[in-house]
Amino acid sequence: MLAGLHYDPSDAELVALRLEARLKTEAFNNTSAADTVQRTARIKSLLGSTGDNILVEPTFRCDYGENIHVGENFYANFGCVILDVAEVRIGKNCFIAPQVGIYTATHPIDPVERASGLEYAKPITIGDNCWIGGHATINPGVTLGNNVVVASGAVVTKSFGDDVVIGGNPARVLKPVS
Repeated sequence: MLAGLHYDPSDAELVALRLEARLKTEAFNNTSAADTVQRTARIKSLLGSTGDNILVEPTFRCDYGENIHVGENFYANFGCVILDVAEVRIGKNCFIAPQVGIYTATHPIDPVERASGLEYAKPITIGDNCWIGGHATINPGVTLGNNVVVASGAVVTKSFGDDVVIGGNPARVLKPVS
């Protein structure tokens, strides 16, 4: 699965890992807003690795959690969904606005192959100092360079280098970061 090969999502080990992640996200999402210490501890126990200073607002959803790696000064606002069938690596000083979706999971295009139930995934990498606007979607296999700003509602279907503002569907360069 992590190698990008076809896998069976009904595999007992994967089902157990997803259940564990769902129980952890449920506990995190039900933590009191007043208990920031517990909330931070719960999200850090779910994710694969984090910087010291991170803040994730409920509700948060993911497939496994352990395949998500975020850097120092990470912030994710309400309603973030990260489908981490493959690795998701997010750099330092990154901000995610409400209702952002980051999806590594994908399915075969061929309908017969898709009907078999097999899936595959492509990793996502987001550089340092990035800001992803509300309701943006980051699709499988995308790499974003450092200092990238993703406009609200953008659908990012391909990779972009450093220092650009991107937006639209599909996302394209709108202007350089200056």
